[in-house]
Order: sequence, then structure tokens, then C-alpha cells
Amino acid sequence: MSFQGYLNTIKAKTGKGPADFRKLAEQKGFTQKGELKATTKAGDVVKWLKEDFELGHGHAMAIYALLKGVKNEDSE
Repeated sequence: MSFQGYLNTIKAKTGKGPADFRKLAEQKGFTQKGELKATTKAGDVVKWLKEDFELGHGHAMAIYALLKGVKNEDSE
């Protein structure tokens, strides 16, 4: 599955897109001013997304990649 495919599936399942997850991550304290905090662990983000949004591991890691800046909305 392409990265965009992951984002599309996440949006269909949760009704939320990348900007929404960035805002939520800031509210949860995982990011600050749009940047992932050095103390934020992938496992913490994945746990949050699995518990609150019932995302699978791969889809949760896609959101983590967005938050970390490894991927963006235009990544394939």
C-alpha cells in the first residue's frame, strides 16, 4: 500500500486527516510547534492511535512518520 493509500484509509476510518492528527498530537503533548518532541517515542504515539482511533500498527506508524517529518501529505 502506498503512503497516500494509508492516509486515505485513515481518513475514511477516522474522518481525520494529517492536519487533524498534527493538532491532536500537539494537544496530547507529543509535539510542540509542529515538531515531534525528542522525548516522544514511536510506541507512545502508536499506543494512542490504536486506543483512541482503533488504527492498526502500520496505519499508526504512518501518522508517526507524518509527525516526525519523514513523510508528508504528498509522499507516495
